Amino acid sequence: MKIAEIITQLELLSHPTLQEHYDNAGLITGNFEWDCSGILVALDSTEDIVKEAIEKNCNLIVAHHPIIFSGLKKITGKNYVERTVILALKNDIAIYAIHTNLDNILHGVNGKIAALLGLKNVSILSFKENILKKLYTFVPIHSAEKVRNSIFEAGGGHIGNYSECSFNSDGTGTFKGAEGTHPFVGEVGKQHMEKEVKVEVIFPAFLEKKIINNLKASHPYEEVAYDIICLDNSHHEIGSGIIGELQKAQDELSLLSHIKKIFGLSVIKHSSLRGKQVKKIAVCGGAGSFLISKALSEGADFFITSDLKYHEFFDANNRMVIADIGHYESEQFTINLLHEILEQKFPTFAVLKTEVNTNPVRYFL
Repeated sequence: MKIAEIITQLELLSHPTLQEHYDNAGLITGNFEWDCSGILVALDSTEDIVKEAIEKNCNLIVAHHPIIFSGLKKITGKNYVERTVILALKNDIAIYAIHTNLDNILHGVNGKIAALLGLKNVSILSFKENILKKLYTFVPIHSAEKVRNSIFEAGGGHIGNYSECSFNSDGTGTFKGAEGTHPFVGEVGKQHMEKEVKVEVIFPAFLEKKIINNLKASHPYEEVAYDIICLDNSHHEIGSGIIGELQKAQDELSLLSHIKKIFGLSVIKHSSLRGKQVKKIAVCGGAGSFLISKALSEGADFFITSDLKYHEFFDANNRMVIADIGHYESEQFTINLLHEILEQKFPTFAVLKTEVNTNPVRYFL
């Protein structure tokens, strides 16, 4: 199996265009056309992870965090990033990162956390902008069903929990083919009037190329007329963080104990307790301080995240409790998430979970 086949499945789950502007998700080392000997799933791609991949005969590492965030001007081995890249290149190890694009889907990193906490009625906390587009195209009446279905097959027409959504209006199209054209209907050099259907379909921006390819392949006209516009509408499954509700309200200390047990924590940093029952919880794996105000505005009683600065704990303002459980700790189950997804897609292929703990943070107790 080619590495490209594995990456295709990962990008169907969470396309790289969903990543944040500062990120570097995608294939970082290696080649799409290599045969894959095995997959090693990890949170980070460090030297130890590359060594583990070599030992286990896995030439593809699927990691959450990219080993390279910004460009490398020199590769001399002076730091862990350069040494990891050198080791991977020397041993033909491909490294693929699926980072904030996996954070930014409902059933991604934060969905895994929400499931472990037993949250229900979950939804995206902060929707990502500029995700949806709308296609308008014009089709002869007798070909409309075929064209619509081709667009649906490419992933267009999803609105919430509904699929194959479109709007269709009848009208009349006109055209005149110049010399050298081969019109589907009408004659060259003469204006033709054709009864047509205007088809409108919403689709995620990252599917645009596939949508247009399917449109052109299924459309009978030599020249296909279509328009694409950007929408301000939100995609209900794409964005940062998740908010949901506990099955039953808990007191704050019980919840903190529950969090410690689930995530295997020795310590939790948190803002002042309010002495109130907790029902609504917001979560963001990794650094989530940018979502504090959003969690407050959505009425969260508790916000679980990591990498908070001293002054950011004040932002709770006694309106909710903020708990910092650690970056690695908050994202550790991403390894299980990716492993489950890849095993499901490739049940007869070697998909291994790392046995290396890459957490660089230690606690003295």
